[in-house]
Amino acid sequence: MKRLSGFLSCVVATLLTSAVWAQPENKVSESKGADQDGWVNLISPDMKGWRNPYEWGEFKVVDGEVHLTANKKFFLVSEKEYSDFVFEGEILLPPGKANSGFMVRAHVKPNKVFGYQAEVDGSDRRWSGGLYDEGRRQWLWPSQSGRTTEKKALEHEEESKEYFASEKVRGALKRNNWNHYRMTCEGNQLRFEVNGVVTTDYKDDMDSSGYIGIQHHGEKGQTYRFRNLRIKELKLEHCGYQQGVLAN
Repeated sequence: MKRLSGFLSCVVATLLTSAVWAQPENKVSESKGADQDGWVNLISPDMKGWRNPYEWGEFKVVDGEVHLTANKKFFLVSEKEYSDFVFEGEILLPPGKANSGFMVRAHVKPNKVFGYQAEVDGSDRRWSGGLYDEGRRQWLWPSQSGRTTEKKALEHEEESKEYFASEKVRGALKRNNWNHYRMTCEGNQLRFEVNGVVTTDYKDDMDSSGYIGIQHHGEKGQTYRFRNLRIKELKLEHCGYQQGVLAN
């Protein structure tokens, strides 16, 4: 009976939420700052809602873009924690040696950020969109002996490297152009896309919530540029539903 009661409660919650989704297109979502589809713009002139947990690194907004400058690696992170969501943004890497990333469900300490990162790889290796566990287990997808500390991840080392060697994935990032990233975190599923190409579709149970962030890799004098940062929280994960449909 308890199971049935819980199930019926979830059904009622889902129907109520569906009613919200069915609102007229010109009505803004009740969530402060969210548009009619639930997206929240994350860039403002004062970047309210963001913070730099490091003693170094600078950020500013220029014509709607977030510019990061530093002489050492640092991350600009959200003040809010997120659980299940879709996070999008665009990045333009500086010329020369460059590397960056978008953090999802990250952990923050003074002068330290660690956790899941969607890689932005400016090198000839071309692992953009890969899953790197910053400050912990290193490369999870693709995995690499000597650069991965989790045995389970190394079980698919060959498979993951072959995937990133494919022409489509290898060429997903356009080195000297703006690049669009889309990161979906739902339950234990992490899905990253670079310019519409799925680069990572990976299950991991280590983190279910955390902060989002953007990275400056530390190249002296270089400016990393970000724009169109936005996030949409997914609300129905606790009832076993995904966007109104009962999960298998």
